[in-house]
Amino acid sequence: MSTLSLHTPSPADLPEPAAADPERRRWLLATGCGGALGAAALAVPFTQTLAPSERAKALGAGVQVALGDIPPGGLKTVEWRGKPVWVLHRTPEMLAALQRDDANLADPQSKRDALPDTLRNAGRSERPEWLVAIGVCTHLGCSPSFLPVGSGNPAVDANWAGGFFCPCHGSTFDLAGRVFKNKPAPTNLEVPPHRFLSDDTLFIGTET
Repeated sequence: MSTLSLHTPSPADLPEPAAADPERRRWLLATGCGGALGAAALAVPFTQTLAPSERAKALGAGVQVALGDIPPGGLKTVEWRGKPVWVLHRTPEMLAALQRDDANLADPQSKRDALPDTLRNAGRSERPEWLVAIGVCTHLGCSPSFLPVGSGNPAVDANWAGGFFCPCHGSTFDLAGRVFKNKPAPTNLEVPPHRFLSDDTLFIGTET
């Protein structure tokens, strides 16, 4: 009968621990730091995409417009809430032309427009010489062009007194933004909320 003997290794029999490898330690540290920096680098642009841009924050704000550099008959376009807004400096001749358009307009009295009482007039304006209107056609949202009198554009009648023409589907608007009859656009151009801060300064929008 054989006897099973157990041998307990002595400390002398155990392998010595491997010596610390400085090069390996430095490599591990560099890899860990690099991964952390990479994660941080990815997080920065992602966070920036979540923050609203300055332009986006400004879309809902009012716009202040200087009027002194718009000559009589001149048109300035500014942006408000991502839309073009026209500021037209009408001459006495332009204002006289408005009185002759009524018979050819679909809504000359702006009865279908949500306008305050101060704008319910032929010029659709608080101050007759100034038109403030959103330059977006009420048909399909195209951008009309300003056609002054005598432009010679074959798309309008020879007796054209000036106004706006939408090249997309042929809608025409007078110098107050009122749409002519038998045109695709169903309503007049929209007038944004605005007020005059002074003779030379216009504010478009509402105070928040």
